[in-house]
Amino acid sequence: MSPGEDHSRSGSRRDAAFNGVKVFSATMFAERDRLGDRVTDWIAANSHLKVTEMIVTQSSDAAFHCLAITVFYAEQLRR
Repeated sequence: MSPGEDHSRSGSRRDAAFNGVKVFSATMFAERDRLGDRVTDWIAANSHLKVTEMIVTQSSDAAFHCLAITVFYAEQLRR
């Protein structure tokens, strides 16, 4: 992180603007193992979008582990 950058998750984002969000998640081991490939395939299929940020989140309880990849993107909107 560069000096002066604020990457906190509370409040508004100050870096790149975005107007779309895509969330990929999986709980089963095989699905979690392929999650990165799903994200890569989606990005390739949507090359007209500019990815501005990705956040990886992991949560667990006694029985399940969930992995989520949240992709923030900017899309040129038609007027």
